[in-house]
Amino acid sequence: MIDPDGYRPNVGIILMHPEGRVFWARRIHRDGWQFPQGGMNTDETPQEAMFRELQEETGLEPEHVEVLGMTPGWLRYRLPKRCVRPGKRPICLGQKQVWFLLRLVAGEDAVRLDATESPEFDSWRWVDFWYPLEHVVPFKRRVYAQALNHLAPVAERSSGSIILPFAPEDLHLLTAVPRRERRAALRDGGPDRGS
Repeated sequence: MIDPDGYRPNVGIILMHPEGRVFWARRIHRDGWQFPQGGMNTDETPQEAMFRELQEETGLEPEHVEVLGMTPGWLRYRLPKRCVRPGKRPICLGQKQVWFLLRLVAGEDAVRLDATESPEFDSWRWVDFWYPLEHVVPFKRRVYAQALNHLAPVAERSSGSIILPFAPEDLHLLTAVPRRERRAALRDGGPDRGS
């Protein structure tokens, strides 16, 4: 399903550990890491799509999480030209997303990347809240910043952790300064978890 402007409706999921770190997963057979996300079916609400994608990509069921918040309306990003398939109709120029912030209320052993016959991820770990901005593919950085900024106050209240704001206009800093000098809030989050 693609809207008249060329955007595919989609949901994004920020799964948070009770202490404030977030779930970060590696795409299977690729070196790319991201938050869980996926397209909406025509008969689904954003929340229904979110719970379906959560189960498909992480094995988590609704009773394993608590919904803390969501972004109002759609956040959009455009795909790079190399990812747009001009011969396919309708042409998909990008994604429009509703983002959800969830808190894990089950044990980590409830995460199962192999819950479906076609896993999306092969590894995962908990990372600091702002870490994804430095490590997601560049064309998704602005939408990640918008979603994280909108949901940061909710995450801070829920976790009791201090989550410093990140200004979207500072996105250029993620690649303009040496890695060792980047914001402390973007530091690595720990060991990988296998499937």
